Amino acid sequence: MTTFPNDFLWGGATAANQIEGAYDQGGKGLSIQDLMPNGIKTRPTDEPVPENLKLEAIDFYHRYAEDIAMFAEMGFTVFRFSIAWSRIFPNGDEQEPNEEGLAFYDRVLDECEKHGITPLVTISHYETPAHLAREYDGWTDRRLIDMYVRYASVLFERYGKRVKHWLTFNEINAIMHEPLLAGAIWTPKDELSDQARYQAIHHELVASARATKVAHETIPDAMVGCMVIAGPNYPLTPDPSDAMKALQADQANFAFGDVHVRGEYPGYFKRTLREKGVELEITDQDRADLRNTVDFVSFSYYMSACETADPAKQIKGEGNIMGGVPNPTLEASEWGWQIDPQGLRYALNQFWDRWQVPLFIVENGLGARDELVEVDGQKTVIDDYRIDYMNDHLYQVGEAVQDGVEILGYTSWGCIDLVSASTAQLSKRYGFIYVDRNDDGSGTQERFRKKSFDWYREVIASHGGSLTAPEA
Repeated sequence: MTTFPNDFLWGGATAANQIEGAYDQGGKGLSIQDLMPNGIKTRPTDEPVPENLKLEAIDFYHRYAEDIAMFAEMGFTVFRFSIAWSRIFPNGDEQEPNEEGLAFYDRVLDECEKHGITPLVTISHYETPAHLAREYDGWTDRRLIDMYVRYASVLFERYGKRVKHWLTFNEINAIMHEPLLAGAIWTPKDELSDQARYQAIHHELVASARATKVAHETIPDAMVGCMVIAGPNYPLTPDPSDAMKALQADQANFAFGDVHVRGEYPGYFKRTLREKGVELEITDQDRADLRNTVDFVSFSYYMSACETADPAKQIKGEGNIMGGVPNPTLEASEWGWQIDPQGLRYALNQFWDRWQVPLFIVENGLGARDELVEVDGQKTVIDDYRIDYMNDHLYQVGEAVQDGVEILGYTSWGCIDLVSASTAQLSKRYGFIYVDRNDDGSGTQERFRKKSFDWYREVIASHGGSLTAPEA
């Protein structure tokens, strides 16, 4: 028997900067991603450089119809994609939008409608216009609130009859760890003050709340969600000090959801500000705006971590953007991301118990080096490791449904191979669809179905009934 609700949405997720390419076509301006050829590893360049794979990415800008047709072949009922802010407002601070950019997403939505796929649109996914980063220092400047709301309002007006599911910011809590990526803050991370970082966080939260209000006014039947990184933290030992460290690490993530769902800053977050000597500039209008709360919480889940109060054991995991200590009981991917399927059920229960609003898993998947082989005259990838990973995670989603958690759907990350945000590689592949492009920029851009393509199609067709219980 399936454990998934009848209206559960099955699909995949992407981001404009990682799939579209065409960075200088259709009137598009530069985004911060066009200046980040090495992902988050180094400072951005002054101008785009050829070795930045994102400039061409996987050419979704020209191949969107083919790709969406392949998603439909898998049975997708939802496709999460982002709109590139710099396609709509090339510099970010213009008064009028770029019609050519708007028309492109009209065409994408046409294809989704043709195949009966529900669009789930992220308004800002790590691709703020570069001009706003360089000239305003990103979200440290309060003026970005109005610019973002203007941009979001254009989207709601243009696509509101076609798009009913919206996400305001991708992984908004990542600004704590990667201020350029998540906050377009041009000031180097090691020079950024706590005051500036937390003020930028406040500006993003106010902008998200204002956009939520506009969406509800413009599209009465819209569902607007926030989006956070979910990374549950376990105490490394039973020592109460370790348990408190794990709780505090969780709270640092919970704060973003707390504001989006409850409409005000929680006490523990205010204590953090006091202890850091941060005094936020908060207006009465800001406080009123924050009361415009979201309809659901969406999140990415890739890993869990441990926390400890013992300084000698505080060794950050290789791949953990959120920090934390590696869990000695878990295996890790090639990129150092620890694999913890039960952690997804744990996070779902944490969030549901805390907020009592519907949840949406909008990113989850395994980045791996895939080898293209020929089987019965067809090129494919035998990615049993990805199938095992996703089976075990989706099984735990089913367990969370049985626990009573209300879950809207699941969109696997990188349902088609794309350029990694963290490393700017294509060799770190997530997709069910292999794209013939390599880290050196070579390749034909041809698409091939992996073994996981048929596996996921069967999962969707069976409504989760084909999932198997993980080995004990």
